[in-house]
Amino acid sequence: QFQLVESGGGLVQPGGSLRLSCVTSKLILDYYNIGWFRQAAGGEREAVSCISSSGGKTNYADSVKGRFTISRDNAKNTVYLQMHSLKPEDTAIYYCAAASPRVPDCSGYKFHWGQGTQVTVSS
Repeated sequence: QFQLVESGGGLVQPGGSLRLSCVTSKLILDYYNIGWFRQAAGGEREAVSCISSSGGKTNYADSVKGRFTISRDNAKNTVYLQMHSLKPEDTAIYYCAAASPRVPDCSGYKFHWGQGTQVTVSS
């Protein structure tokens, strides 16, 4: 009921595309903002993108604007992160999280996290 499960990661060449999925429950999707975060080896976790509980608002880190798109499919209880024009610096473990709906941009408290999916961009 309070799970988030990521999938879709893998190895891709620079310039390639991947679509990550975050499957959760209707309860989480209807109440929380859902964010994608990433953590590169030796680095800190950083915010990538966020979609509001209503689905009406999205935002992106400057580093991914114009390349990544966040969306949700309520019928499948799934949030997607479509990634295009991938760069080696996008290499990281990507996590989805359920964030407080009281704070915009998924910057509030994260109540639930997924286990992560590895994205590697390399030739």
